[in-house]
Amino acid sequence: MADGYLSFTNTPWGHWLARTLGLPQPLPLQRYRPGQAGNLLNPVVLAAGPQGRLSGELQRIFAATDTVAAVPARIDAPSTVKVRGLVFDASGLADVPQLDELYRFFHANVRRLSAHGRVLVLGTPPEHCTDLAHAVAQRALEGFVRSLGKELRRAITVQLLYVQPGAETEMDSSVRFFLSRRSAYVCGQVVRIAEPVDFPGDILWDKPLTGRRALVTGACRGIGLAIAQVLAGEGAQVVCLDIPAVEAELQLVAASLGGTALALDITAPEAAERLLAFAGEQGTFDIVVHNAGITQDKTLAKMTEAAWRKVMAVNLEAPLRLSTALLEGQGINPGGRIIGVSSIAGIAGNLGQSNYATSKAGVIGLVQGLAPLAARRQVTINGVAPGFIETQMTAKIPLLLREAGRRMNSLAQGGQPEDVAQAIAWLAHPASGGINGQVVRVCGQSLMGA
Repeated sequence: MADGYLSFTNTPWGHWLARTLGLPQPLPLQRYRPGQAGNLLNPVVLAAGPQGRLSGELQRIFAATDTVAAVPARIDAPSTVKVRGLVFDASGLADVPQLDELYRFFHANVRRLSAHGRVLVLGTPPEHCTDLAHAVAQRALEGFVRSLGKELRRAITVQLLYVQPGAETEMDSSVRFFLSRRSAYVCGQVVRIAEPVDFPGDILWDKPLTGRRALVTGACRGIGLAIAQVLAGEGAQVVCLDIPAVEAELQLVAASLGGTALALDITAPEAAERLLAFAGEQGTFDIVVHNAGITQDKTLAKMTEAAWRKVMAVNLEAPLRLSTALLEGQGINPGGRIIGVSSIAGIAGNLGQSNYATSKAGVIGLVQGLAPLAARRQVTINGVAPGFIETQMTAKIPLLLREAGRRMNSLAQGGQPEDVAQAIAWLAHPASGGINGQVVRVCGQSLMGA
């Protein structure tokens, strides 16, 4: 659905009026388009605090992607030359006084950032720090990153990567994602990178999912369709799953992607058995995306038990049952990726959505709880939590509530289905084996939740 306010405020008259009245002035986001070079935005400034251990690996990534990375002689040396990205290795900041280095670098450089720029801070997970002072300093990075993400505006995004000691070489897919147009609607996120659960070998960075088989539930339309399209564009053979009632439409979608259609009610008692049989006949999966979901919104006092049960069955019980069946029945290959679609409602709750929020919070529990078992099978499981995404469902929301949903985030606009799909493609990447048991919000840094 078109965002009239976004279009209006990007006209000369609309820009003047919004500025005069102190209203949000969002910029249309620059998103990745097929055929564009997938390299990082250029140029970036790279700096490190004392004892930073990640700069060497960052420089290797930049060299491999033809990214111009200027390394300042002094981190507090101001410059007026515009750049597209700022990257700071804070992994060695070992006590509170050393946090001053973080301030000095960004104080001197944030004005250099062009619109649509990217900021990336890298740290050491506090649970892997050597002493209390080090852990305190590293935990402080989260508050800094989330605050900076709310300050910079102009479609600039800010993220924090905690890199476990020993996992320095596992940053590649995450750095490429967060410093590119693929992450346009992801901001204020904290991602932990650990030693990988698998070792994928050589990667075709232009088509990283080549030769991999992906299952996407709820693939007929909206976010599910976007996920199927993006994964296919990255080289995956996609199995598009949806309910039998839309089988004709499902067949057309699958054919357009060169994939396979699977009409299946995932809530049926025999769904797991049928899915395993399908995998045995057609080929096991490398990627499984639990996207299918429904809403049955009412306040709890007015909600029927049937509405509660239906949402639980589709949104939570089916992903739980299918994930465990695929892992235990060897329906997903070593090196596989399971990705669940949660929601910002599962983090912050939402009026009239007690059933939906419960189910989506349960998806987070599934991701976190199943991660150890998945890792033992050399599989990762992660989740995305979309915020306000422009779909047919959100188009039905009353105007004032819809506008509030769009503006109440650091980017002051709704996301697109492709934003969710790009985040899922990153988590599905063969080089993302160091990310497991995590949920990343795709919400423009919504004011709801953490």
